[in-house]
Amino acid sequence: MDRIPVTSSNVASVGFDPSTQTLEIEYKNGSVYQYFDVPQAVYDELIRAESVGTFLNAQVKGVYRYARL
Repeated sequence: MDRIPVTSSNVASVGFDPSTQTLEIEYKNGSVYQYFDVPQAVYDELIRAESVGTFLNAQVKGVYRYARL
């Protein structure tokens, strides 16, 4: 999955596959997580968020199923 770099203290890049509604997050520590069944609108809000990390913590973590790659 292609990811785009983001400005964040903890997140390096984010990607989204609309066909599977999979959100992929690469953290600056090198870990990569995929979150499943994430609506396109959530991804759109994420990449526009003033703080990517704050948005992830509030709107994604603990809400969607995930797997660490």
